[in-house]
Amino acid sequence: MMRRALRLRAERKQLMTAEAEVLGELRRLRARLPQLTGALAASADGLVLAHDTVDGEAESVAALTAAALGVGQRLTDSTGQGRFRELLVRGENGYVATYAAGGAAVLTLLAEPRINVGRLHLEARRSSVRIGELVDGALERRDLN
Repeated sequence: MMRRALRLRAERKQLMTAEAEVLGELRRLRARLPQLTGALAASADGLVLAHDTVDGEAESVAALTAAALGVGQRLTDSTGQGRFRELLVRGENGYVATYAAGGAAVLTLLAEPRINVGRLHLEARRSSVRIGELVDGALERRDLN
């Protein structure tokens, strides 16, 4: 139990080393999509890695994203659709979109209802690849040390 806790703590510390670069990617994404009202990158277990959102909501959105990711993964697995890639939720006041970002992270975006969803997917998929590379790279460096 103690060994697992130490391993998780070291992993989270390593993930946080990519924070500045991930935050830069989130800000570039928001510049390309002005209809975004928030963006965050989180670990698959709900730890906020970086966010460009209202401060008070980042942790709760990350935790909900982790829960949605788990459901999405089970849904794609059980229906034979392969690995989870993305989830789009439309509410009365806009969208919540979640994208797999490498093997250890997810990208969650909040968008106005008037956003072009095709453009949202295009830009978010590009950013999720970049974020995945940053986070997975940080974890690989940890494993090499």
